Amino acid sequence: MSSPILSVKPLGMPPWETFDPFLFCVHHLDNYPSGNQDMGPNASLAGRRIGQDFAGKDGWSMYHGEVVPGFPSHPHRGFETITLARNGFIDHADSLGAKARFGHGDVQWMTAGKGIQHSEMFPLVHAEKDNPTELFQIWLNLPASDKMVDPYFTMLWAEQIPRHRFTDAVGTTEVVSVAGALDGAPGPPAPPNSWASKPGSDVAIMTIKMSPNARWTVPAGPEGVNRALYYFAGETLKMADRALQPGVGVRVEPTTPIALVNGELESELLLLQGRPIREPVARYGPFVMNTREELQQAFTDYRSTRFGGWPWRRPDPVHDREQDRFAVHADGRREEPA
Repeated sequence: MSSPILSVKPLGMPPWETFDPFLFCVHHLDNYPSGNQDMGPNASLAGRRIGQDFAGKDGWSMYHGEVVPGFPSHPHRGFETITLARNGFIDHADSLGAKARFGHGDVQWMTAGKGIQHSEMFPLVHAEKDNPTELFQIWLNLPASDKMVDPYFTMLWAEQIPRHRFTDAVGTTEVVSVAGALDGAPGPPAPPNSWASKPGSDVAIMTIKMSPNARWTVPAGPEGVNRALYYFAGETLKMADRALQPGVGVRVEPTTPIALVNGELESELLLLQGRPIREPVARYGPFVMNTREELQQAFTDYRSTRFGGWPWRRPDPVHDREQDRFAVHADGRREEPA
């Protein structure tokens, strides 16, 4: 029998290689120090390329932030951003006047649609201890029929995201299902305009954490989807009897179960799966359309409208230090985790 592993590639520098319908995937892991009065790092920023700091000096980066780490106001059109906030907080603000603070297992699923500006800042809320921050950001394409829908975001609070625990003779495996069914249980509902909400799209986004020596088999998926597993943390792992070290992306045949056997240290993987949209992709920077002409129009529209402008006093707004997780949507609706 031939191996279900189709290819193995080093993850290398971000973003990681993805497959239709996914466009982009990046993993941020920053061991930020305690926060100062502005919720920036309580440490010298000397030697960093402020505004363009991706070097990971001292175990953390400022990214495009100058005071608080993160990504000040920037535009998107034509796709969705899915942000898995595994540790720490993310402060969101956008051109619709909406805002949020989420983290510690929450997911924000933003449908950029016809155009939005937003900021994603990482407030270092703890002044007396370190502020470790970890997240995935994944871009999911929109089909042509939905690229120009009105923008909005959906919150998936940690408390509503299914966590599956599988125990074998020697270890445990925890699977968090942001999208897609597992073990007979559906994932959270995807936003209504998302490719993930279309019947037969078979989109799955899952994180997999395996204790030392744990064994688990990824169930077979449907024919015709693209499926990839990203082994990003651990020491050693066998996948379909092939020995791997962390830092690789593995594209697999979707209809075959994939046996995972972990080594002596905890391992973590990300699974991305989806039926390809199979439409032309024209992309440049923050815009993803179907044709070069649509891409040019996106830039023209942004220059003339700023996608509604920027209603915030600064390009990198953060919320009060004491503020817990919340979201306020463009229509004024407020929500908090249960």
